Amino acid sequence: MTRVARACFALTLLVSTAPRTGLAQTPDAPGRHRVEIRSTADSTLQPSVLVMPAAPAPSANGRRPLAVMLHTWSFDLDQRDSTVEAEADARGWLLLSPNFRGRSETPLACGSDVAQQDILDAVAWVRAHYAVDSTRIYLLGRSGGGFMTMLMASRYPAQGAAASAWVGISDLAAWNSEHPTDEYGRMMRGCFGETPRESAAIAAAYAARAPLRYLKPKGRVPFDLADVVHDTVVSPRHTLEAFQAIAPQVLSNADIEAMMRGQYGTPVPAADTILGRTIHVRRTAGASRLTLFEGEHEWISRAAIAWLAAQQRRR
Repeated sequence: MTRVARACFALTLLVSTAPRTGLAQTPDAPGRHRVEIRSTADSTLQPSVLVMPAAPAPSANGRRPLAVMLHTWSFDLDQRDSTVEAEADARGWLLLSPNFRGRSETPLACGSDVAQQDILDAVAWVRAHYAVDSTRIYLLGRSGGGFMTMLMASRYPAQGAAASAWVGISDLAAWNSEHPTDEYGRMMRGCFGETPRESAAIAAAYAARAPLRYLKPKGRVPFDLADVVHDTVVSPRHTLEAFQAIAPQVLSNADIEAMMRGQYGTPVPAADTILGRTIHVRRTAGASRLTLFEGEHEWISRAAIAWLAAQQRRR
């Protein structure tokens, strides 16, 4: 083989084995695919996982719903939920898992404007490259993913049809006070530099990323807010106050204080076979609902998907 031929062969091998990046990626085979999407915030390539379904599109026009699953506080885009993947696949949904700067321990993570933009960019990229049903774009997540679900749906209501947030964090300053010395507290200090008590500027930074600042009555996005009664990681108060923010006429301060003491009021008579747990509280406000059920820091993702599947934005 001549020197020129060897050089051409080496170049061909390099091109064929190098990972594809940027906007040229459009996987179409069923399964999990890692894609990289150019950030409009800082021009870096940011990874997402896109799961292509094997089932046909559920709509006659070939457009598919898009579920955007947001990872928890201590994980990144590689976090998986087999139930969400199976439910999305069976329904013919696209499933997107953005990284939004990974674990919440650096200033660009933890719900920063840049992290928020990464999610918007990832959704826009999928919509630009695939036949997405724009009336059925859903957000879902638990814990730190519930935090991001509430933050994104409240700040960018035009982007989604519905949001399901479980055991989520709605008030970052309050959550910091719940974890002053443990790993979560350390991670928050990595995001903000210190605790909210350090200065007014740092306290303002915590508040600026807290969903409670943006959750409002008569919002355009229906919320499915769920929490458990034995949560030692994120107090149920976060979910109760988030629901109160969108439905103050349905949940009062006195209601919240009673629920935090374990006084849930009238038992919920109807069983939820999908949830499969004892429901202590269920309140509704328009298309939104609150569920407080028996359990620890967890979610029933099948129930989240079932609720989302019943939601569709009006054109």
